[in-house]
Amino acid sequence: MRLLLDTHIFIWWADEPERLDGRLLDALLNAENELILSVVSLWEMQIKAQLGKLTFQRPLKELVHLQQSVNGLQLLPVTSNHVFLLDELPLIHKDPFDRLIIAQALAENLILVSHDRVFEDYQVLLWKPDMQG
Repeated sequence: MRLLLDTHIFIWWADEPERLDGRLLDALLNAENELILSVVSLWEMQIKAQLGKLTFQRPLKELVHLQQSVNGLQLLPVTSNHVFLLDELPLIHKDPFDRLIIAQALAENLILVSHDRVFEDYQVLLWKPDMQG
């Protein structure tokens, strides 16, 4: 499976894995699955960290590099195709980060892993895990 991790899923996986259900953790640890994080998520996390709205146990750069080396996490850049696809998305979700992640999942035919209920209103392949705590 090719799994695009929503921002909060990456945060919990990297910093609080106990919040994820066992089935999702198994998928994240399965070397046959491709684990993908959008650069959009990096941008969102960096902004929130600078504003003091998000803290990590270690620097964001270190978290990402660790997940890349240990778990083969891939970073998905933003392309013009992703941006142009926004024109085709209904304006259900107003968050620009999430809308671009949805567009990327659609454009790249990825399974979007998210607990965000609004994503269900889009025609995106969605894995909505059971969350703990």
